[in-house]
Amino acid sequence: MSAAAQKYIDKFTDIHPLPHIVTTISRLIADNESTMKDFEGVIKMDPVLVTRLLRLVNSPFFGLTQTVDSIGRAVAFLGMKNLHNLIVADAMKSIFVSKKTKAAFSKKLLWLHSAAVSICSKMVAERIFSIKGDDAFLCGILHDFGLLVEEQVEPQAFHSICTSCKSTIDLINLEHQTFATDHCEIGYLMTLGWNMPVTIQEAIRDHHSLSDTIMPSSLTGIVQISEYIAGQLGHTTLPNVATEISPPLLEHLENNVDEYNVLIEDLPEEMAKAQAIYG
Repeated sequence: MSAAAQKYIDKFTDIHPLPHIVTTISRLIADNESTMKDFEGVIKMDPVLVTRLLRLVNSPFFGLTQTVDSIGRAVAFLGMKNLHNLIVADAMKSIFVSKKTKAAFSKKLLWLHSAAVSICSKMVAERIFSIKGDDAFLCGILHDFGLLVEEQVEPQAFHSICTSCKSTIDLINLEHQTFATDHCEIGYLMTLGWNMPVTIQEAIRDHHSLSDTIMPSSLTGIVQISEYIAGQLGHTTLPNVATEISPPLLEHLENNVDEYNVLIEDLPEEMAKAQAIYG
């Protein structure tokens, strides 16, 4: 990975340090020796998170018959992966909405795009490939985070790119011409320091890499498929920017069109459910 990407990360983290709780929870998940007590100990130090966690578990979304009134029970009910995703989504959202930007680039639209890709990724993983969708969801939230880094560090050059590019491949090429790196590389390097699973790191790095050998069931394949679907539904990163997809993934979509049509029909409802959890 390029030194240029690291330069952008170093400058960005001076502006927006990631909340300590995100890296701590990520480290606990990566440690097989971690216990629920370890998670409870970290969460109880953040009163806002405690309130949000208990409100979530006791919301109509879960429909529990008894009130959950302890952090330990809430953590046990949600599970560590769901808890991790909730914390990361909260942290990312605060950065996405932190400052108004120019018309060519909207943090709000980028957040909506990331949310759509994350929810669609979870659905594709679980419905199409029958695998757990937690990592796919998290990858969807994080996959375009490098764009925010570029926008914060080099706003004028970044907005010039946004007004010029016509496709995702065009975006990558213009990023390299201007920054000697791209948002995929930047996002990959950032997740290296967040103790994210390797598959998430690689999917963020490769989510715009077109390949003739990519497997649809891989996390990279799932995110590319989901970003393509989100783009077709109007949830693009930038206005009027076409989303490119690897040939084997397009063939996979065509071969399973009926299943994907049902998934697309259900996507708005799933996004509404997620709204209740993640905002």
